[in-house]
Amino acid sequence: MRQEWRIHAKTADFNGIGEKYRIDPVIARIIRNRDIIQPEEIEEYINGGVESLHSPFMLKDMDKASALVKEAIDGQEPIRIIGDYDIDGVNSIYILYCGLTRLGAKVDYVVPHRVLDGYGINERLIDEAHKDGKRMLITCDNGIAAYSQIEYAKSLGMKVVVTDHHGVPFEEGEDCRREILPPADAVVDPARSDCTYPWKKICGAVVAMKLVQALFIMYGRPEDEILDFIEFAAIATVGDVVDLQGENRTIVRLGLDKIRNTDNYGLAAIIDINKLDRRHISSYHIGFVIGPCLNAGGRLETAMLAVQLLLSTDRKEAEKMAGELLALNEERKEMTRKGFEKAVDIVENTDIKDDMVLVVFLPDCHESIVGIIAGRVREKYNKPVIVFAQGEGCLKGSGRSIEGYNMFEKLTQCKSLLEKFGGHPMAAGISILSDNLEPLRRMLNENCGLTPESLVLKVWIDADMPLEYISSKLIGDLSVLEPFGKGNEKPVFAERRLRIRQLYHMGKEGQYTRMILEKENGYTMEAVMFSVNPEVEEAYSKGQRINVLYYPSINEYNGKSKTQIVINGVMPCRA
Repeated sequence: MRQEWRIHAKTADFNGIGEKYRIDPVIARIIRNRDIIQPEEIEEYINGGVESLHSPFMLKDMDKASALVKEAIDGQEPIRIIGDYDIDGVNSIYILYCGLTRLGAKVDYVVPHRVLDGYGINERLIDEAHKDGKRMLITCDNGIAAYSQIEYAKSLGMKVVVTDHHGVPFEEGEDCRREILPPADAVVDPARSDCTYPWKKICGAVVAMKLVQALFIMYGRPEDEILDFIEFAAIATVGDVVDLQGENRTIVRLGLDKIRNTDNYGLAAIIDINKLDRRHISSYHIGFVIGPCLNAGGRLETAMLAVQLLLSTDRKEAEKMAGELLALNEERKEMTRKGFEKAVDIVENTDIKDDMVLVVFLPDCHESIVGIIAGRVREKYNKPVIVFAQGEGCLKGSGRSIEGYNMFEKLTQCKSLLEKFGGHPMAAGISILSDNLEPLRRMLNENCGLTPESLVLKVWIDADMPLEYISSKLIGDLSVLEPFGKGNEKPVFAERRLRIRQLYHMGKEGQYTRMILEKENGYTMEAVMFSVNPEVEEAYSKGQRINVLYYPSINEYNGKSKTQIVINGVMPCRA
């Protein structure tokens, strides 16, 4: 995969911003690089709190949805929540179920089984709800693409409220695009073109939280009661990889504060069984530790386990369920490793290697992990990737995209070949008959609109920052930028023409690299790299200089603290 390093050249009064907010000018530069420009945006970015959260009634159809649900609660009409089996769906169900229960609703929930039901609401779940006497269905993190299913529920006399955040299906006309909304009684989805919500990139759990917030307002509940659910909205926001900007950033910041002091037995058990330090939990731990554990049940068994964990009121029971999820996650990791290796082997040794869009079929893969594998293949080749596994009666696939390639729109152009699909620009889920796999691969590549230049990974550098500028104060100031994630990535700094004075490996298998780097003026600093890089090894053996991408940190060891840099990119000097 080719890389191209580019440095941001955006301008602003960095010194003025730094003085106003008492931050280093370098921090002000990074904020500008994230396209945070207006004074109110900067204020929200640095100091955003509860007051920054938008009114739920700014969402299209929220007035209808909340009025219908309130009517059902007041009339004690039985309600069923139908969610999804991933981290966003699990937290959406938790938020809706707990919120409605507090208001006295007669409510229960179901989680579709990944293999038996597939994604979202379906006829079997509708029939089951109808048989159980449910008068209202509320979807969360699904429903926007379920036109025929919701039409069927309506034919049975059920009220349906859709809460979702995925892209709205559409048809292309000669000179316009027509969205196809499901025939529900209310459709709350910020992705609707007629929805003017100020921050449209929220996840399903946040949409669910907004419905609960609207109901709390209607029932006259305390204004800050909605914060009881903010940690679960934060977990879903990070886990569903939506942009950590605007309202999302505020939700995750507030949520992390709650997580560090959580009184939820299930969440506490997941944190403790993974040996995390509660005081220092970050978005990284949600994305790579907590989230995968909560997802593991829905991947290999049932997501009901994760919902029940979060709802648990018994500490010992919660610890037992957390242990089950941890074991499932370890199993999932091994399955993913094998699946990724097989996918790479197929790409490298078949004629799909030169495709712009990689479509890979893994017949022996568990369908629940094709999305993770697609993400890792995407990272390796920087190409849009769809990985399929053999499902019940058809192939089940999951796609991950790159910037500049709207996977949802491209799949919409191929919908005649698909049994079912849904998603957004960067990810999608697909069901397809096996005979249509090769035609899909051809159609996606013929109409991809990508060029070799599109596949060059652009690495953006926030600033060329000399090692001498690094201080413990600057490292402390950088915390203002957290939480990090998609849309608010960890800053990238560069330093050039460094000589490796010392190099040795660490870890049980020597998988980490520690170095002492020296500038041309003789200034030195310790560096660590969480890998072994052949280019670094070669540069050290030949005495060549390197350019590095890095992030500064504090190395604490044996009670002593020392500044260091963590290297995440290396390029040999050309001269």
